[in-house]
Amino acid sequence: MTAVRELMTRDPACVETDQTLQEAAEIMSRLGVGALPICGPDRKIKGVLTDRDLVVRALAEGKSLSTTAGELNQGEAVTVGADDPAEELFATMTQYQVKRLPVIDGQMLVGIVTIADAAKALSSPTVGQLTDALSTA
Repeated sequence: MTAVRELMTRDPACVETDQTLQEAAEIMSRLGVGALPICGPDRKIKGVLTDRDLVVRALAEGKSLSTTAGELNQGEAVTVGADDPAEELFATMTQYQVKRLPVIDGQMLVGIVTIADAAKALSSPTVGQLTDALSTA
């Protein structure tokens, strides 16, 4: 049985709750990523900020780029445990229709796993099922 820890990218960059959307966009651009966990000073996960959030929830609503990531946070983040089986990852991605999940060990952020990470570890039929589940609205 594959554990999430085996699929994740370790030590992902975070945007802190008091950093601006401008700073978040710069971090995403520099790293070539479409999402950043929102972390507090204690490195505990507070939420996730995506490139879609920047466009649809910030710019389209007239928010300033000086708005903080914490202000845009929608609440508690959906996460998966580092030692959870991959099946739990797939079930969570499907249930919440998300393509990226922060990975925690206890309450601390230790990684992030994407649908692409998951797809690399799966057989073709399972990848198809996961993709179908995430594509439904």
